[in-house]
Amino acid sequence: MEIVPVIDLKAGQVVHAQGGRREAYAPVRSRLCAGSDPLDVVGGFLGLYPFATLYVADLDAIAGTGNNRPALERLRRAFPGLGLWVDSGVADEASARAWLAQGLGDLVVGSETQRDPDIIERLGDVAERAILSLDFRHDRFLGPPGLRAEARFWPSRVIVMTLGRVGSDRGPDLDLLAQIQAPAPAVRLFAAGGVRDAGDLTRLAGRGVAGALVATALHLGRIDGAEIAAAVAAPSRREAS
Repeated sequence: MEIVPVIDLKAGQVVHAQGGRREAYAPVRSRLCAGSDPLDVVGGFLGLYPFATLYVADLDAIAGTGNNRPALERLRRAFPGLGLWVDSGVADEASARAWLAQGLGDLVVGSETQRDPDIIERLGDVAERAILSLDFRHDRFLGPPGLRAEARFWPSRVIVMTLGRVGSDRGPDLDLLAQIQAPAPAVRLFAAGGVRDAGDLTRLAGRGVAGALVATALHLGRIDGAEIAAAVAAPSRREAS
């Protein structure tokens, strides 16, 4: 199983995501670092475990009020071996290709901001540098219905983002993950929102989920380095079969 830590960037700082209410996000407070500077937070994550990948939500870009490219460039320089998955609010093929050309990492195509239900198919030669995020709030899919329905065009990595569970103690939405998994069993599915502890990681692995995006549980110390190592080493249901 792959564990991917998450940072949400707003005005150059890492903020604490809770329930998808982005206007209320405040600078993060973490047991892993002293402040909310992106380098400090990511350094705290890597001090806990040598993660291979970091998920970054550029909240200013998603909201259309600016972007956090300088912070992303700082992260690339400070942690050159760390892969970045970045949601920068791209809405169409042209903006997706332009973002990828910057060489900052792999692109998260969030359904919430999409205007084109065929964007993954249109990306063609660069589609494997994209991760599709199927975004949900209060059990409602956010985005063009066709983007969820046309599983045959999904890339190899798909995130199921349950915004209402982000930063909560509700646990991951196992039923929704099973619904998304059914038409695309070969896709590597990543759960985002609600992961509370190592027990949730075990439950996800038991459902054949390839990975989980985690932030709050790491900041609060609810998952330690040994538990992450155990989750990474344990075979998923798909591997076991």
